[in-house]
Amino acid sequence: MLGLDFIKANREAVERAIAQKNVGLDLDALLTLEGEVRGLKTEIDQLRAERNAISAGFKSAAPEEKAELGRRAKEAGARAGELEGHLAEKQRLLTALQMRVPNIPYEGAPIGPDENSNIVIRTEGSPPEFGFEPLDHVALIEKNGWADLSRITQVSGSRTYCLKGRLALLETKLMAWALEKIAAAEFTPITVPAIARDQAFLNQGQFPGHEEETYQLPNDDLWLAGTAEVALTSLHSGEILESGSLPVLYAGYSPCFRREAGSAGRDVRGLLRVHQFVKVEQYVICEADQAQSAEWHARLLELAESLLTALEIPYQVIETSTGDMGLGKYRMNDIESWVPSLGKYRETHSCSTLHDWQARRANIRYRDRDGKVRFAHTLNNTALASPRILVPLLENHQTENGRVRLPRVLQELMGGEFL
Repeated sequence: MLGLDFIKANREAVERAIAQKNVGLDLDALLTLEGEVRGLKTEIDQLRAERNAISAGFKSAAPEEKAELGRRAKEAGARAGELEGHLAEKQRLLTALQMRVPNIPYEGAPIGPDENSNIVIRTEGSPPEFGFEPLDHVALIEKNGWADLSRITQVSGSRTYCLKGRLALLETKLMAWALEKIAAAEFTPITVPAIARDQAFLNQGQFPGHEEETYQLPNDDLWLAGTAEVALTSLHSGEILESGSLPVLYAGYSPCFRREAGSAGRDVRGLLRVHQFVKVEQYVICEADQAQSAEWHARLLELAESLLTALEIPYQVIETSTGDMGLGKYRMNDIESWVPSLGKYRETHSCSTLHDWQARRANIRYRDRDGKVRFAHTLNNTALASPRILVPLLENHQTENGRVRLPRVLQELMGGEFL
């Protein structure tokens, strides 16, 4: 979230961000409420000071004055208590509104309401030219007996998958390979739970607003996370890190769950949009410096692109529009991989810079070199997520006989040229 002082000092920019990100928020109502909260705090402080002053002079007061002083002290205390109840409710409402204030977007972000306003900033590699009619990934899987996609729906419902044989081995080896590659770039490998309390989702920015996309475990007051970012954001919540310990670099590995609410009819075939998957997530906590954040953003993109290059998958990098980037994002770049059966690129990675918007919610701070305590900057990006990455991997490397020739980097891992 944005600080109240920042909002008041940059009202025009905040109003512009609200419009550009299509957020239904009345900034006038927020600022009016902020003034009421400030006024209540001032009045409560004055009443407490009055009560303390009366108490301090009580012993030296004349006997005939003590009854009146006692009455005034009691009255001031009662009034302060009454106002504290009003303050708590107004503070709750103010925090709820403040949670919905969007981050100011990157000046280079396309302005538009949705993904149709995104622009391609770079394309790497060329889509393969097949001398035969290529199969989609589902047909390849069925031809080679690499999954039980129809049987598993009888067990677990739609949008679930069940890999087997060499494709199951490939998925596990692929994720381990990605984790090792990111670790080699000095990111600390870390495994985190998929379950978290609602506060972790508030800290990360998914709540409020995306509860319908999230699986809930109501008996335990827990939710299932769709990314390791949920746990990693709250891992240092409430701490004050020393500047010498920054940046904190994590390569988070976790199972992930998404309800995919609102996506009925989209990508129902195969592995593109499933409820459960695994992911290696890059996560950065760095100093509150815009240039440093920009360097880490570029580095996160570079690492993700290096994995796609090694996997010999054509891709394009997208500059995400203001209306598609989400509430807390300052800048967001998607990476889309080529899917031959669809004849288009599909998103496989998402890189985001949030400046201190997320750290303020999670209360992640650090002490800078001058001893000042500041909110940190946070960034994140997918390293690799499966089974989605298997779609372009299988389809781009298929052969005429329905086999899949592995990219060189995977041949040693799998013990052969073909899957």
